[in-house]
This record gives sequence, C-alpha cells and structure tokens, in this order.
Amino acid sequence: MFARKLISGSISPLKRMASRRRFGVAQRFSAAIEDFTCPEALAPEVVGSGEVRIPRGISGASLRRHRSRGFTLIELMIVISVILILVSVALPAYNQSILRARESVLKQNLFTLRSVISQYTLDKQKAPQSLDDLVSSGYLKQIPNDPMTGKNDTWVPDEEEGTIMSIDEQDQGGIIDVHSGSSGVGSDGTAYNTW
Repeated sequence: MFARKLISGSISPLKRMASRRRFGVAQRFSAAIEDFTCPEALAPEVVGSGEVRIPRGISGASLRRHRSRGFTLIELMIVISVILILVSVALPAYNQSILRARESVLKQNLFTLRSVISQYTLDKQKAPQSLDDLVSSGYLKQIPNDPMTGKNDTWVPDEEEGTIMSIDEQDQGGIIDVHSGSSGVGSDGTAYNTW
C-alpha cells in the first residue's frame, strides 16, 4: 500500500525521503540517479490537444542545454582562424631554421673537405687531382653532400695551375680549395659559391 502511494506520487516529499531510508544504500543511490538523469523525466509530454507539457522544475533553457552537444559554426570558425594565425606565424620561423641548419651543414662540410685536402697535400707532397682521390686514398669514406644542391658531385674545386720549379721537379697542380655548386644567396647576403 505504501509502495503504491509512493509510485503514484500522492505521498509528500518528507515521507518519500523517510521511505528511502528503509531501502538499502544501493537502492537509494539508484533511485537518486534515476531522479536526476533519467531521460524520460526530462522529455516533454504531448497532451491530447497537441500541447507540449514540460515536466515540473525543468525550464526550456535547460532542455536546450541538454539537447545541444556539439560545437556551433562560429566556435569552429574561431578555432580554425586561431590555428591558421598560429601556423602563419610559425611557418616562416620554421623555414628560417631549416635554412640556417643547411648553411651550418655546408660550413661543416667545407671545413672538412678543406682540412682533408690540406692533409692530403702535406702527406703526398702534391695536391689531389680530384675529390675522388681523397676517397681512394682513404682520407674520406665518401664525398659529403652539398646541402644546398642535395648532391655530392656539384662541389666546385679551385685548381692550382702546374708550375715548373726546376727541370727535374715539376708540380702538376691540383685542387687547393672547394666551394659549393649552388648559385643561391646565404642569409648573410653572400653567395654560397663564394664561401
């Protein structure tokens, strides 16, 4: 009898709370969850003449808040525009850092080639005739790539002309310096082939 009155809703809220004390903890918890999250409790009812009756304690604004779960077009446009602004600021800095890294690799490769050419000249008492002589003699494992062109066969060697020192000694000449084969201009305003 008491349970029928509880279900029909004719019992006052104080009696309803007192009756919930009789239930176990799990039953009270599930009853509380149903009171607050049951979708049927939030759904409006259609009355016979076509009117929509909203349950007590629920306003139209709270129903709209409950139904809307996505982003609006304005919110998406704002987020996309902020992302585009950040990308447009970061992209030039990224490209500049890549250029500085390539220039650093070019300087290191030029330093390595020049020091190896110098070592070869001191050891053999003659300058190398080509960069391949450095590899075949064991001074380099392989010719490094020119980072501005991406190839290792674009290095431009400076060759010294052969000079006759005496009749029995003749210098054949050879490579004394090397430069990049790129025609681009560095970040300091000088051409890469003059470095």
